Amino acid sequence: MRKPTEDVRIFAERRQRIAQELQGSALIVAAHPEHVRNHDVHYPYRQDSNMYYLTGFEEPESILILRPGLKPESVMFVRRRDPERETWDGFRYGPEGVEKEFKIDKAYPIDEFMTHAPGLLKEVDQVYYRMFKNSEADAKVQECLEKVKSMQGRTGYGLLPVHDADTLLGEYRLVKSEIELTNLREACEISAQAHLAAMRFTRPGVTERQVQGVLAHNFFMKGAAREGYNYIVASGNAATTLHYNFNDQVCKDGDLLLIDAGAEYNYYTGDITRTYPVNGKFTDEQARVYQGVLDVQKAIIDYVKPGIVFKDLHDMGTSLLTDLMLELGLLSGRKDDLITALQQKRYYPHGIGHWLGMDVHDAGLYYRKGVPREVGANMCFTIEPGLYIPADDTSAPQKYRGIGIRIEDNIRVTSHGAENMTSSVPKEIADIEKVVGK
Repeated sequence: MRKPTEDVRIFAERRQRIAQELQGSALIVAAHPEHVRNHDVHYPYRQDSNMYYLTGFEEPESILILRPGLKPESVMFVRRRDPERETWDGFRYGPEGVEKEFKIDKAYPIDEFMTHAPGLLKEVDQVYYRMFKNSEADAKVQECLEKVKSMQGRTGYGLLPVHDADTLLGEYRLVKSEIELTNLREACEISAQAHLAAMRFTRPGVTERQVQGVLAHNFFMKGAAREGYNYIVASGNAATTLHYNFNDQVCKDGDLLLIDAGAEYNYYTGDITRTYPVNGKFTDEQARVYQGVLDVQKAIIDYVKPGIVFKDLHDMGTSLLTDLMLELGLLSGRKDDLITALQQKRYYPHGIGHWLGMDVHDAGLYYRKGVPREVGANMCFTIEPGLYIPADDTSAPQKYRGIGIRIEDNIRVTSHGAENMTSSVPKEIADIEKVVGK
């Protein structure tokens, strides 16, 4: 029999904390659906982040209903035990196992959802549920809400109001607890050590796929369950494509290699990008662009502290990188006019970073009621300025064409400033040149 991978009291405490905001309401969270990769082969299964956040339960075909203040308060619908299917696909907890191992008040088979769920929702005034993420679960919830309406008789009431559960839960997930920070730091450190191993492995003649293999080997050998997102291992001009995933070219002498990769540990993911020369030595032109991007990143990280506005980090990145574009001769003119016309997006098309946690682009609002939010202690995000100069950009100076650079670290806001959780990966030019290919 399997055991939950973490102490289930963590998840019960999260449910209790969220319950304080849900009096008179019900929260419905569905597991992520399974997907077929080809023919009868499935993609590796990964649970919906919100389902795991609230239960620690990793099986598909499951639904949680949380009804604060009512009995039973936590109810789950899960797959039945099935010896024949378990012979083929592995252990299932079943309803009894879920109640025992995950401290859920009541569990039913998923095929009995319509038997029990309408009665559970009849006692609440509104529902929190994320529509359009899981079509099969959507159909179940819709049928359930229509059944609840019919149970009301001729009262004049319509369907229960439905609010977005992901928005609600995202605000809880945005500020990390100490347990979450422990998981996230571990994910960051596993990611960092894998990047360091990839640097040491890199030399002219290796392939991007081989470098990816080094990353994957180190992720799994150090305890990660999976990667947090698709590997980006982009050499030469491929680094000017932001989400390059082919990873099938030979790394050539004189080219730069951009790696964007992160490991997932207990459902929390690191997200690191480093760019360095395949042969271990920056050219003067590469070094000039690289140092410019690095200086921008360090300045923005130094600015982070509680109370700053997250949007200001984006604006700061745009301003500083536009200065760099002017210095390099990529753009010309008055800086403010260039930014107003979005000319900087030719070479810097993305933002400065994003929330980080269970999802690589994690949950949480960037604006509240139209106002950019301030950051606070234990919020975590990336800082990742970049400059991408395609090889076929004839308007750029010839010496810089084909250079793509991004430098990304994972930041936690502290009570007075910032903690860089991925600082163990070299990013200074001298430190990189001591490591690559060694």
